[in-house]
Amino acid sequence: MSNKTFESLLEESVRIHGHLCPGQVLGVRLAMLGLKLSGISDPKGADRKKLIVYVEIDRCATDAIQSVTGCSLGKRSLKWMDYGVMAATFVNLETGEAFRIIAREESRELAAQYCPEIENKYKRQIEAYKVMNDEELFRVQKVKVKIPEKDMPGRPSRRVQCEMCGDWVQDHRDVSLNGRLLCRACAQGGYYRVLS
Repeated sequence: MSNKTFESLLEESVRIHGHLCPGQVLGVRLAMLGLKLSGISDPKGADRKKLIVYVEIDRCATDAIQSVTGCSLGKRSLKWMDYGVMAATFVNLETGEAFRIIAREESRELAAQYCPEIENKYKRQIEAYKVMNDEELFRVQKVKVKIPEKDMPGRPSRRVQCEMCGDWVQDHRDVSLNGRLLCRACAQGGYYRVLS
């Protein structure tokens, strides 16, 4: 992809995310590399049903990855793995090929060599990340990802009603406990507590 394409992708990502930051630049660059490696050229068009992306962090770069790829939680093509790592895995559903791309921690310090004239470290990283090569920014691993049928995009594969609270649970996210089908909140405790 050309630099003009990078700039337009970054502009769109910043608009969606709300501000320009180093994570936005890294996320756009990471997504561009992931698409290239996985052979996806039109992620929001002809190839939109060929890609699943696993993101490992809930930070700025994830918004950029979603913006560039068009993958989203709602389409079930963006999967969040709560690992806390600035990384994403791009899976081509048609070929089965998958690449995990990890942001290199050392690129933060390397940014000073690219833009020593910029005193503010975040502004320096923004500008440096735009011009650093992929090898300086990322580590790439070819990986195998086994995607369960229940996690594939498309219509829900199953819907059951929780026998305790009555909520409807989709895509095999229910739990069988003591012979009853329950939602995870009833079976394991939820992140919320009902007040009324």
